[in-house]
Amino acid sequence: MRHRKAGVKLNRTTSHRNAMFRNMVTSLFKYERIRTTGAKAKELRRWADRLITLAKRGDLHARRQALSIIREKTVVYKLFKEADEKYGNISGGYTRIVKIGRRPGDAAPVSLIELVTVEKPKKKKVTKKKAKVAVEKKKIEKDKSEADKKEEKTEETEKKTAAKKKDEKPEKKSKKPAAKKTVAEEKESKPEKTKKKPAAKPAAKKAKADKKEDKPVKEKKPAAKKEAADKKETKPEEKKKKTDTAKTEVTKEKKAKEKQAVEKKAKAVEKEDKDKKDEPKDKAKDTKEKK
Repeated sequence: MRHRKAGVKLNRTTSHRNAMFRNMVTSLFKYERIRTTGAKAKELRRWADRLITLAKRGDLHARRQALSIIREKTVVYKLFKEADEKYGNISGGYTRIVKIGRRPGDAAPVSLIELVTVEKPKKKKVTKKKAKVAVEKKKIEKDKSEADKKEEKTEETEKKTAAKKKDEKPEKKSKKPAAKKTVAEEKESKPEKTKKKPAAKPAAKKAKADKKEDKPVKEKKPAAKKEAADKKETKPEEKKKKTDTAKTEVTKEKKAKEKQAVEKKAKAVEKEDKDKKDEPKDKAKDTKEKK
């Protein structure tokens, strides 16, 4: 019986077997999957699980223990760096064995051993149309929330104003009857003055009527005002006429000067023409006299 004899010998010596599994473990952590025979894959799982537990522990002693097994320092660094992210939430089951088939030479069963990583939920790709719709929905929700807030504020303000008005109204009602009582008391206290006033009014009206009848002489003033207004109205018309006459005289003088200038030019042109015509005759006379 094989009590306390774990592992498989694989028809190899211990040194050969340990060297082989050390190489296989380094290549497994380097490339994250390996293709071997089924028996070797099952034995390799024990080595890989032990090293991952050391990497999760993460202290210096664990790192040195891993370096005594794994051949390359870069692989140890990678394993200890990514162990918490990949295997932090898992306790065991870090590898997966998948049977592929049989090897063509000796028909040995071949299997694929690979590291298992906890896949995070992928974010769904959102198309442009869906993104636009989502943005529009968010805007609508914001607008609704703002409108609700405004309505709540308006309702609160209305309630406050209504409460204030209710508090103020009973005071006003209590004041009004007091004011009416004061007016009534004043009227009762002054009955004699109110009776004397109607007698004084007709006398004042008669005096005003007599004054109006005595003022027929003062009606001449509006006529004088009208004459002054007519004069004021005539003055601008006279000014306009004067300006128009001055303009016409200036235009006439300009036209006369222009005519004189034209006549002078015409006379000068005629003289030049005559002089040109007389020059050949004079030349002919001079030639005859010389002969």
